[in-house]
Amino acid sequence: MAEHPAYPVGLRLAGRRVVVLGGGQVAQRRLPALIAAGADIHLVSPRATPSVEAMADAGEIAWTRRPYEDGDLADAWYALIATSDHRANTAASAEAERHRVWCVRSDDADAATAWTPATGHSEGVTVAVLTTDARGRDPRRTAAIRDAVVEGLRDGTLVAPHHRTRTPGVALVGGGPGDPDLITVRGRRLLAEADVVIADRLGPRDLLAELPPHVEVIDAAKIPYGRYMAQEAINNALIEHAKLGKSVVRLKGGDPFVFGRGMEEAQALAEEGIACTVVPGISSSISVPGAAGIPVTHRGVAHEFTVVSGHVAPDDERSLVDWPSLAKLTGTLVILMGVDKIGRIAETLVAHGKPADTPVALVQEGTTAAQRRVDATLATVAETVREQDVKPPAVIVVGEVVNVGVQSSPKTSE
Repeated sequence: MAEHPAYPVGLRLAGRRVVVLGGGQVAQRRLPALIAAGADIHLVSPRATPSVEAMADAGEIAWTRRPYEDGDLADAWYALIATSDHRANTAASAEAERHRVWCVRSDDADAATAWTPATGHSEGVTVAVLTTDARGRDPRRTAAIRDAVVEGLRDGTLVAPHHRTRTPGVALVGGGPGDPDLITVRGRRLLAEADVVIADRLGPRDLLAELPPHVEVIDAAKIPYGRYMAQEAINNALIEHAKLGKSVVRLKGGDPFVFGRGMEEAQALAEEGIACTVVPGISSSISVPGAAGIPVTHRGVAHEFTVVSGHVAPDDERSLVDWPSLAKLTGTLVILMGVDKIGRIAETLVAHGKPADTPVALVQEGTTAAQRRVDATLATVAETVREQDVKPPAVIVVGEVVNVGVQSSPKTSE
């Protein structure tokens, strides 16, 4: 007899009894979704993985510590059968059939009365995929289809422009360190929904090419010692477009609140009564060293890391950094925006006790195709920057972690 396709349906299990037989890896994968659905979950198993046991300890599930017994599925609405005992699984599925309980079996899908689809979620939409055609039920294919659909929903490519959700207001989006793949899922979705994008030079520029033609892109590039758009002008542009009812994205490099002046923009919007959403980004202070093979902390080497701005020299009266104290720390020092000041910074650190042979790495254009790593010491870094023509943007790492691990980018010796 020809096999009929499964009938897809969404189960509303909140407050309803769900029985899970077996506390192994299958249960560990499936239980979180059942908990999120609000089900009244009863686990029957003599043993459980540490993660499943933690769910029981937290009161998220009730755990009966014994093997399956006939009658365990009484009054259940749904059952997940996932023990390592095939005979127990068969007996339990027979009980489920008698009581008309929808039943999933991990060891024999053909003997089950229900199948678990590959599921994913995106902004209030649940995607559930079952493959039941002539090619059979291939979980890898099912998962791949699910992932493609969810990704399309998240980045907006599966939604026609006139169906896109538009939320008037401003989103301060951290674009990450430069690689367009390192923006958050939420940030990418908001970009796909935007009417106006006000972008920094250090934001992931490749993402701008994906925007529809109707999106207005405003260049807010703050090129060091070159052309720039004053912060007040940026604030005014955000306010002006938001008051026109447009969905505005302020695309910034790294994280909006890590030397990104994001709070200044948020405050200006708040003063005008404009809704503002902050989307954190991956900070270059951690990601760029990591991309160059440098951990900012490492067991036995550094138990701390400190991130400072180097755009103002240590001897400048505007500096808010306590450089003498930093020189006494034993952990990692990460300096942003400090390429042109690194000579005076190094001299200050050494003058206050930091060893002159402390390793230094400069990672230019981190996470992009143009990434370059240059190594030096505090004693030689100023000369090295000149000789190697290191230009911003570059993240500077000071500390023994520079010499840890395998370098993932070409090294230029001091």
